[in-house]
Amino acid sequence: MATLRQLLILRHAKSSRDDPKLADFDRPLAPRGLKTAPLMGQELVRRGWLPDLALVSPALRTRDTWRLVAAELPEHVPAEFAEELYEAAPAAILARVRQAKATSLIVIGHNPGLQNFVLRLAGAGSDTGVFKKIEAKFPTMALARLTVKDDWANLEFGGARLTDFVRPKDLG
Repeated sequence: MATLRQLLILRHAKSSRDDPKLADFDRPLAPRGLKTAPLMGQELVRRGWLPDLALVSPALRTRDTWRLVAAELPEHVPAEFAEELYEAAPAAILARVRQAKATSLIVIGHNPGLQNFVLRLAGAGSDTGVFKKIEAKFPTMALARLTVKDDWANLEFGGARLTDFVRPKDLG
């Protein structure tokens, strides 16, 4: 029998556009992002949604988001910085998730790819209220939680159950 797997999809924290000379890849977090990322880490702990592997886009804002989230977790979680996740389309995100060797996985990346990935992945049994919220907006530092019954290698669009959605405004 396959193990129930947890897939956490986290959009990076709010980034700064203060320096127009910086390449998109090199944009740092804005003060709001520096504040909300640790709060999301605390929320993961509070809910018991602890990843055992992080797949992270190598952009500065995603690396910094992960660093701040991970600092709040009770144990070290290994991270893989995957070039193919930078501004990735849903198919590229799915291809990378299929390679994961973990039971609980967190993917940290960018929109619109993450939002579209979650919407395409959500299948039977998904919470329709959560689906509609994500369809309307997937803001920075938003987290979607899905469960998967099969191995990552066999994951297909429509093959996960969308259960939860946490936005920065939902945090204390």
